[in-house]
Amino acid sequence: MSAPAPSFNRDSQRRDRLLIVEDDPVTRAMLAGYFTDHNFDVAEAANCAECRQKIRKNGAELVFIDVQLPDGDGFELAREIQSVSQAGIIFVTRRDTEVDRILGLEVAGDHYVTKPINLRDLLARARSVLRRRAIERDAAIAGTTIVFGRWIIDLVRRELATLGGELVHLTRAEFDLLAALVGADGRPLSREYLIEVVSNRQTDVDIRTVDALVARLRRKLASGSNQPLITTVTGIGYKLTTESKR
Repeated sequence: MSAPAPSFNRDSQRRDRLLIVEDDPVTRAMLAGYFTDHNFDVAEAANCAECRQKIRKNGAELVFIDVQLPDGDGFELAREIQSVSQAGIIFVTRRDTEVDRILGLEVAGDHYVTKPINLRDLLARARSVLRRRAIERDAAIAGTTIVFGRWIIDLVRRELATLGGELVHLTRAEFDLLAALVGADGRPLSREYLIEVVSNRQTDVDIRTVDALVARLRRKLASGSNQPLITTVTGIGYKLTTESKR
């Protein structure tokens, strides 16, 4: 008997908590207004000290951090947040050197966005981070391994294996896409949703990318039957055709 599927469709009435750490009041107000209009519960901090206070008081599910702050370094602040919180972190900054980008992503960041800010792009990245975090939370609650067909996927170790124990190599994007489909327990997921699932730290993910990833997964999961494990749902996207067990 299959377990209830994780709640990937986020409650439209629930407002995710966003903390904007930005010393420029104009930029901070612009971000706060835009994300409030898009159903976020927004708090603001002009420096590291205010950020620490608001994280302790109310927490956050997502934090935007400027790298250059008047009382500290944004990278160090991100490390602090990561040590006390499960919040997603997106660096939003003028510093655009390759060294800074790499450091930011290695330190704690889910994305590194440079100014001037494309608000629609930042919103897509924010939603992508929140969806992935929701998948990870649901997986942790439901258990770490799921059996589907003749496969077993370990959501914590990020491994796919046959029931006989043979590991199957998957790229990060392949694993994230497959984990979403397995977790949906037979419900179809739209291509647009899957774009957000696999878009971590990438800027060129589109519908063709999702289709290509599905094609690669189908080859790796080929079971010898005429019915692929991942099927196309016309006008929507894809679904897994086999029952999953936790």
